[in-house]
Amino acid sequence: MIGLKKKVASYVILVLGAIIQGMAMSLFLFPHSIPSGGAAGLAILTNYFFNVPLGLGLWFSNAVFLIFAIRFFGFPWTIRTIISVGITSTTVSFLTQFTIPHIHLIIDLICGAILFGIGVGMLIRVGSSSGGMVIPALMIARMKKWHPGKVMLGINLFIFLLTSVTIEYTIIVYAIICQFISTTIIDQIFALHLGEIKQFALSWRRK
Repeated sequence: MIGLKKKVASYVILVLGAIIQGMAMSLFLFPHSIPSGGAAGLAILTNYFFNVPLGLGLWFSNAVFLIFAIRFFGFPWTIRTIISVGITSTTVSFLTQFTIPHIHLIIDLICGAILFGIGVGMLIRVGSSSGGMVIPALMIARMKKWHPGKVMLGINLFIFLLTSVTIEYTIIVYAIICQFISTTIIDQIFALHLGEIKQFALSWRRK
């Protein structure tokens, strides 16, 4: 019975984390064209150099990482990641239909980065991810026993620097600030002591 309660609690957290991540992207970051992660940067690069449509490039990068995820983290972890990506995508599609007033770009950037970090941090804690570059970041973090947020920051910084050939440099600066704030929050959530949920959430580290 306790195991069932833990599993239900983990999926509730997964859904909430995915929704929060989608809110950060659709309400605060995307209105200012601020990319939320490196997967979007890869899509931009493949579009620029190989004329691959952005949507197809984004799908392809996620598909490749999910294939590696099955071998590295296992099928249940990959399924939870697919669920979280689906919920986040649905949230973004729904919320982008509405127009909300924006006070200032910097305020939106900070709010979006904080919410994004909280959402992704929640997903990682319950044995899932937000897809994209989070997957290779978690692989490296697991092998090297590093904090995932710092690895994500390094990978995304490298990709954002590459995309500077196609995107206005101010957007790159905003994206880097967003990544610094969000990955710091991710590491803080990752380090929290949450009792029984912690044991379930960090099970991927013991494989």
